[in-house]
Amino acid sequence: MSNNPTNRKAYLITGPTSGIGRCTAFELATHGTVVLVGRDRVKLNELQKAIERKGGHAVSVVCDLSDLASVRRAAAEIVVLHLPIVGLLNNAGIMQRRATKNAMGWDMSFATNHLGPFVLTEALIPHLPDGATVIFVASAVEDPERKPAKMAGFRGSRYLSAEASTRGEWNPGGSRMPGADAYATSKQCNLATAMAFARETPRLHFNSVEPGLNPTTGLGGHDAGALVRSLQTFIIPLLVPLLMPFIKILSTPKRAASVITKILINESGETGIYYDERGRPMLGSMLVRDPNFQDRVVAETRALLSTFPK
Repeated sequence: MSNNPTNRKAYLITGPTSGIGRCTAFELATHGTVVLVGRDRVKLNELQKAIERKGGHAVSVVCDLSDLASVRRAAAEIVVLHLPIVGLLNNAGIMQRRATKNAMGWDMSFATNHLGPFVLTEALIPHLPDGATVIFVASAVEDPERKPAKMAGFRGSRYLSAEASTRGEWNPGGSRMPGADAYATSKQCNLATAMAFARETPRLHFNSVEPGLNPTTGLGGHDAGALVRSLQTFIIPLLVPLLMPFIKILSTPKRAASVITKILINESGETGIYYDERGRPMLGSMLVRDPNFQDRVVAETRALLSTFPK
């Protein structure tokens, strides 16, 4: 590997300071420079130093994915780094138990999980070399027929339109679990976007990954009570390894990172693939497999974003 960071392959990760993103950052650092994109400068700097102590190279870019202006500034900052970014991992995501709004009055989950990654990816596409891979971390909870998701309380995506989603409006008949409809809908939009982009831009490879059920990542725990956070920190990590042989969808950040890294560095040229928690091709919901729906999500997202000057 070249000692000059600008000559190394580079990989960009959003949400790298915890969970799956953090584990993936350390794995990818053995393959090239890692561009760490997240909200908290202190945590980014700590991670960057930890990677460098292990002999890797990383750069940090502060970005709030719920804020379009912040995303566009971050994209511009990334471009002027002049790094050969051959992999982009849209990993950051939230699931709120109590819905909040961003500065523009949009649903925070939808803005963070779908709109921010969409804007970042579109801004970087022209600057990615041929053959680069873009991965969206999706979720099988978007599928209303997915049995494990139904058992957990999800009822699949409730997509009405991109504009309705920004208002926190979902198709009736959804989940009683707070935050579930917003999360499932945003994740279906991630998956639809990856599939549509794969057809639109064949010189790049766009894929999605279902990372499995990772109960130790704290997803959805940001606004949870102290008891839930304590369970996620101290108890659940002890139980997951014991239960994994019996519950196939269970995973850990380390295993998910290994799967994602293999897909991201894969040079076979596969595109438009949705991978499961073990790195095998899987199917999304019947709706998200429809190219017309995929194109609709992308067109409506672009129309919505076009109303806000760049």
